[in-house]
Amino acid sequence: MIERKIVLYICCSLDGFLATKDDDLSWTSFIEKEGEDYGYVEFNKTIDAYFVGKNTYDVVLKLTGGTFPSSEGKEAYVITRQQKEPENGVEFYNKPLKELIAHFRSKPGKNIYCDGGSQVVKMLLEDDLIDEFIITYIPIILGDGKRLFKGGTPTYKLELVETTTFKDTNVLQVHYIRNRTE
Repeated sequence: MIERKIVLYICCSLDGFLATKDDDLSWTSFIEKEGEDYGYVEFNKTIDAYFVGKNTYDVVLKLTGGTFPSSEGKEAYVITRQQKEPENGVEFYNKPLKELIAHFRSKPGKNIYCDGGSQVVKMLLEDDLIDEFIITYIPIILGDGKRLFKGGTPTYKLELVETTTFKDTNVLQVHYIRNRTE
């Protein structure tokens, strides 16, 4: 059986921010182009589970008017410190992430999509649980905001799988895998 991978698939500003300090994502809209999904549809075919932090979940609900599209046809979990009943097709999870990942990896399936936010990414890095990183850099410098990678995690060596450039929007996407041989 092929082990299910945890894939961080996310976008950020060139200077490494996921959002402004007040969770504004409007700066990402300038790269929207009809017919361009930056590989999202193909990536989505490789996953059957999704998890995200509570703050990111709340921002998505605001942007979509209360729906959570990422839960459609997938096991979806919101990582939170609170205990909460399921809603919008998602389970709320407040135990150690290692246990959730072990649950996914104990059964067959596709890869697992992690969409952040930075606190979830930090927890996954602390336990060396991210297998692949697909990061789309939006050509803007925010100067401040919520960082993709918070400090305080171990150092990891990554191997480049590929880079993709989207010339019409000046977007760069990098795909790395975790080097576990060293």
